[in-house]
This record gives sequence, C-alpha cells and structure tokens, in this order.
Amino acid sequence: MFNLGILTISDKGWQGQRYDKSGKVIKDSPFVLDNRVVKYEVVPDEVDIIASKLSQWADEGDVDIILTTGGTGLGPRDVTPEATLSIVDKVVPGFGEVMRAGTLKVTPLAILSRAVAGVRGKCLIINLPGSPKAVRECLEVILPVIPHAIEIIKGEVTEHTLPDTERD
Repeated sequence: MFNLGILTISDKGWQGQRYDKSGKVIKDSPFVLDNRVVKYEVVPDEVDIIASKLSQWADEGDVDIILTTGGTGLGPRDVTPEATLSIVDKVVPGFGEVMRAGTLKVTPLAILSRAVAGVRGKCLIINLPGSPKAVRECLEVILPVIPHAIEIIKGEVTEHTLPDTERD
C-alpha cells in the first residue's frame, strides 16, 4: 500500500469558482482504491506555491507519490512542469513520453501536453493534465508501472527481470 498526495493546480479551483473534477478522477482511480490518499489540496497556478507544496509533501516523508493535475498546457498560467522540474532530484522522462504517446491514439491534442515526472527524495511526482478525460486516459497508460517505480525509489527492488516468456 502506498501513500498518495493529490495536488490540483487551478486558479479557478483555488478561488472556489470551479469544482475539482480532475482530482476526483484521480481519487476514484483503481490505483487509489488499492492505496491511501494522505494529502490533497488545490493551489493556484503559481510556480513558487506549486514548488513549495511539492517540496513540503515530498520532504515530510509521508507521501510515496504525488499526482498533480492541471497546468501542463501551453497557456500563460500553465507552470506546473516548471515548478516540478525546479524541485526534483531526478527527472523520469518516460512517464511524460508514454502519456503523450498513449493518449495521442485518442486525440492529436496530446502533443500539446508538457507533463513531466521526477523523483524528490523517496517520492515520485507525476504531472497529469487538467481535463478529467485526459487524466483518465493518462492514468490508464501509467498505472501498471507506478507500483514498481515506487518500489525502486524506496530501495525495495534492486534487480529488474523480465517474465520468463520474455527472456532470451
């Protein structure tokens, strides 16, 4: 079981002008059903605020993974990737790459996502888009890998072997 933080980045959500549908999609996902949400917050699209919250949650040690939603597009207020990259120790480009590639099959708009992922200490941080539909589609692509990634980060897995059917 993993501890999860959900950070929604939305000026309107933070101001109470919009319900956080994307955060709810994450909370209702199969991954969360098997794990535990221990942190949840909505913050405005401000690099310093996002970076501070991500750092705080990761450094406290209570969270194994933080999923952000929102702020990954091309708009002038979309700054989640910049905030994330400013605080991670290691970038994990595969998550963003596979989310874009996987969801490109559904919509050509997937190429506009700037979502990134990385590790801070022993915490995995993954940016998801702000649209509930896009969150669902991205989670479907990455969920199978997340438990293994967290186990590696926590030092619980030191060797990586393929199933017998895929070995030489």
